[in-house]
Amino acid sequence: MSGASPADRERERRGLVGPFTGRQIAFAAVAVAAAAAALVVVTSPIAPPAPALAPPDPQATQYAIASAGAALQVGQRPPELAGADPAGSPVPTVTVGGAPLSLAGLRGKVVWVNFWASWCPPCRAETPVLRDLYAAHSADGLELVGVSVQESSVEDVRRYVETYGVAYPVVADLTGALFREWRVYGLPTQFILDRDGVIRAIVQGPVDAATAERLVAPLLAEAPGASPSTGP
Repeated sequence: MSGASPADRERERRGLVGPFTGRQIAFAAVAVAAAAAALVVVTSPIAPPAPALAPPDPQATQYAIASAGAALQVGQRPPELAGADPAGSPVPTVTVGGAPLSLAGLRGKVVWVNFWASWCPPCRAETPVLRDLYAAHSADGLELVGVSVQESSVEDVRRYVETYGVAYPVVADLTGALFREWRVYGLPTQFILDRDGVIRAIVQGPVDAATAERLVAPLLAEAPGASPSTGP
């Protein structure tokens, strides 16, 4: 060392980079790498959990969705269970099981049409009510039709039907054609038709078992042709 120049001795005293030693630089590099790894962990997206299918609070606020046109009224005949896509092309209606479905084919029965969605908590809450209503009165002439709105795929709707043990026909209205054709404004919405195909009740929101029974009992007791109105 005695032969080193003053400049060499000064560089040795200061370290490799400026005033820092090699050990200090190594420690700093490790700290920076650890911080970067932690940042990646906390900012990485977390996959959302699968949606729960258990019925939630039936008193939850219904999901309102605007639909164009004046709402259907009691005493009117509703449109067929068929709609059109945004381009105006007909959209055939089939159940998630692949069977064709039409109101004309259900004439003579009391028909309950339920617009719902699996992502709508009140809809999920009332599914067991409708399932049990259908089981109790299908032999008496009740037909229940579920129209699932704004779902991701037919398979999602089919999985919901299987999970809840739904036996009545369910349609996956992926395009919203039926939703628009029936001019629905909220989910769930119920249309109850008599044996002549005339709307006798409209319920916006979920129903409980007592309400459902009260709505269908008098209509099941009526014979075809007893409708107070057969207007369009």
